[in-house]
Amino acid sequence: MVSRSLARLEAELGIQLLARTTRGAALTEAGSTFREHAAKACAEIDLARETILPAGHLCGRLRVAVPLTFGPTHLAPVLADMARRHPQLHIHTSYTDRFVDLIAEGFDCAIRIGYLPDSNLIARRVGPILGQLVASPDYIKAHGSPETPDELLAHQALMQGTEAWQFMDGDKIITVRPQGRFKADNGTALAAAALAGLGIAWIPDGITDEYRASGRLVPVMTRYPPPPAGVYVIRPPSPLPSRKIRVLTDLLIGCFNQAASPDGAGSRTGTERSSVLSPRMGRRTRSRMDP
Repeated sequence: MVSRSLARLEAELGIQLLARTTRGAALTEAGSTFREHAAKACAEIDLARETILPAGHLCGRLRVAVPLTFGPTHLAPVLADMARRHPQLHIHTSYTDRFVDLIAEGFDCAIRIGYLPDSNLIARRVGPILGQLVASPDYIKAHGSPETPDELLAHQALMQGTEAWQFMDGDKIITVRPQGRFKADNGTALAAAALAGLGIAWIPDGITDEYRASGRLVPVMTRYPPPPAGVYVIRPPSPLPSRKIRVLTDLLIGCFNQAASPDGAGSRTGTERSSVLSPRMGRRTRSRMDP
């Protein structure tokens, strides 16, 4: 049935959409273009259906990419709560610290953390990320502790890639590009490297709370704190987010607000508990922001 429908569509358009061989089939350039526009049309139809459905009713599928670092422990309960509230909704979650291509890989949205790189995607901030530079006492004993961002350039940095690090000097933002031989795309792995004395790492407070309390890691360069980062819900560009994404966003905002409130989890410690995701220290986001 699909083959006949596709053949009728190609005959109507007068162009080949699918290149067929004995080994399989693949989209032609025209097919890829048509599929992209058709997907947008289908998304608009889905949005129209959601808009006229009763307010409490969600159905269909929500495919979301979530950070691996603390995503299963800190964000999974929110997604599970959403599934419990909406029994007709199918939630498919992918846990990874890499930046997925939402459009190419078919995700409805992603939860990302830190400072977002420039993007045509649309972002909504749902909570804060608190972190600081830390190193082991052994590293500081062997190499000293940097006091300024310029001095940091002479040290081994534990990073996720080639990102820049930002620090605050009063109201001024200072950007540096540190160097280091150890890289990992996971905050827990960077903490392990810092504990081993390999260098200085920018790590969220929630990951290092226990290590700082025991003295196994100590804060460095505290006169120049990093600017607050954030947790964001990212979605592909469209006039309005789907109601599934709006509901997920509201649940996450409520979770962070509860953690930050005095009766939720208690002052800064509570916020740290909800903000222990692995950030990417990159450029400040120029992604369009949902209101």
